[in-house]
Amino acid sequence: MAKLGVNVDHVATIRQARRIVDPDPVAAARMCEAAGCHSIVCHLREDRRHINDDDVHRMRRSVRTIFNLEMSIAPDIVAVACKVKPDYATLVPEKRQELTTEGGLDLFKRARQVGVAIERLHGHGIDVSLFIEPDAKTIRQAAALGARIIELHTGRYANATDVRTVAKELEVLKKACAYALDAGLTVNAGHGLSYTNAARVAGITGVEELNIGHSIISYAVFFGLDKAVRTMVKLIA
Repeated sequence: MAKLGVNVDHVATIRQARRIVDPDPVAAARMCEAAGCHSIVCHLREDRRHINDDDVHRMRRSVRTIFNLEMSIAPDIVAVACKVKPDYATLVPEKRQELTTEGGLDLFKRARQVGVAIERLHGHGIDVSLFIEPDAKTIRQAAALGARIIELHTGRYANATDVRTVAKELEVLKKACAYALDAGLTVNAGHGLSYTNAARVAGITGVEELNIGHSIISYAVFFGLDKAVRTMVKLIA
């Protein structure tokens, strides 16, 4: 069965609305683990708009499952990761003005920088995942750059509004996953996944883990974090 990684960024977003100490994303992570998730994800952005350095250090000490740090390839962010030593780091594109990550990492224009970041992280014992578009050319490049894990960007599938497009984008994800497995890569998936669309992606043969944040935290506002996580775990199982 596919595993569930819960992204707790939006707990920190609520905290930062008042710039106080509650709600604490580290406490939220502990609740998610108790509810049965398989990993904790958070994104240390260059502008520290939600998760901050202290959160990341405390998360490393607290997480008992797998700690997945999302991050840009900026050298100062890589330096933080090398000090914190998450179980693995997911490299994502980052633009200061975006509301959320808008697409996969460009492994061709940024090949040198990505390669340097991978080598540096591997040198500190940190495995690396690359958040990429679901196409064969990009998957080949991910393997060539030394990544052992990829996370397929599911945005086009999640944003599809008609049955035909949903089916088309799901097929794209299936083919990409099969191609990546043949290349020896571990395959995760994420972006825009929710209680209405995650199960189909979880059903793709070879998908190891779904990383989901906004949908779970939104559900938790009405029904509580424990129920939100348990419901999603059952759904993708």
